[in-house]
Amino acid sequence: MRTVQIVGIGHTMFGNLSEYDLVDIMSFASLNALEDAGILDKRDLVEQVIVGNMGAGMLSHQSGIASSLVSRIKMEPAMAELVENGPASGASAVKMGYAVIAGGLADVVLVTGGELMRDVTGWEATDFVASLLHPEAEYRYGLSLPAFGGMFTRMYMERYGLTEKELAMVAVKDHENGNKNPFAHVKLSCTMEAINEGPHASVVNPFIAEPLRLYGMCPVSDGAASLILCAADSSKMKYFKKEPVTIAGIGSATDTHCVHNRKDPLILDAVRISAERSYKMAGLKPDDISFAELHDAFIILELAISEEVGFFKRGKAREAVVKGITNINGSLPINPSGGLKSKGHPLGATGVSQIFELVKQLRGEAEKGRQVKNPKTGMAVNFGGFGNNVVTTICTKE
Repeated sequence: MRTVQIVGIGHTMFGNLSEYDLVDIMSFASLNALEDAGILDKRDLVEQVIVGNMGAGMLSHQSGIASSLVSRIKMEPAMAELVENGPASGASAVKMGYAVIAGGLADVVLVTGGELMRDVTGWEATDFVASLLHPEAEYRYGLSLPAFGGMFTRMYMERYGLTEKELAMVAVKDHENGNKNPFAHVKLSCTMEAINEGPHASVVNPFIAEPLRLYGMCPVSDGAASLILCAADSSKMKYFKKEPVTIAGIGSATDTHCVHNRKDPLILDAVRISAERSYKMAGLKPDDISFAELHDAFIILELAISEEVGFFKRGKAREAVVKGITNINGSLPINPSGGLKSKGHPLGATGVSQIFELVKQLRGEAEKGRQVKNPKTGMAVNFGGFGNNVVTTICTKE
């Protein structure tokens, strides 16, 4: 199987981009990646375009967005396809781009993930995401992803003794990182006093889905991110100006659609299995990972995912947070980008954005105060549904 490398990266701001249309923002990220790769004037090198998106038809009233993107940035006759996998659409698009190159169908692929979620109200966006749930067994009873996040958090607290203070420490860490990330939706540091301990904490940080509070959830975001992938053995590698980053492992897995059908709702089998497959492909183990971008749409997931991928024993991730292990200067930084919590979560863009961050860190190009020290390997976990379809990607400098 051919080795696949990332040779260009692009990104928009995450936040409110509703003055633009969806293909506008995907075009910006795509052109940014082409420029980063050094082929803005040689875009005919790209043979395949793959777009990750969940809701263009529902949210933006746009379909055919993959071919529309190709036309907008004048890349005809490149092949174009759309990949949809809920909130994991971005990482699945990268996986498809990898497969296209590894299988010999193309040498160079542009992968772009994007979503416009602020064209609708926050309630409408929540309802849109809830369309992931089983229409009869879950959705019709008013369940939503925040509701599942709240129930999962309560169960985790009761089983492992996690406190609200420890949970708030995750948010403080992620916001500190996001405040230094120029692409982040919420560039705002917060303190423990403000969101957990002070006299006005309950006003600043109210319950949304008890015990999850406002600072325990990601914002509703617009945005796009892009990658240029190339076969390491391709003669076209000579055109790229940046040191490539290798996709060493990529794996995915599913779990029951309905959460109540799982033997233990706190065990995220799809996360664990996707990580195991990625480790096996890369020939690596958890101790080999320098840093990670984990899907913290709800901050409890940063803790739970870090345990499922083998970084910590079950129930022990909270101790790592308290000890500073997952801080930017810790031995295993988690979410140096600010994570979904601070950077934002435009569904189709998130998985691509996570890998954008892996590349940026491995190149040593992250902003001051946010650069991981001498990283060799990075992991990204993109979490679809409530853990029913998960993609894990490992990138290395070699």
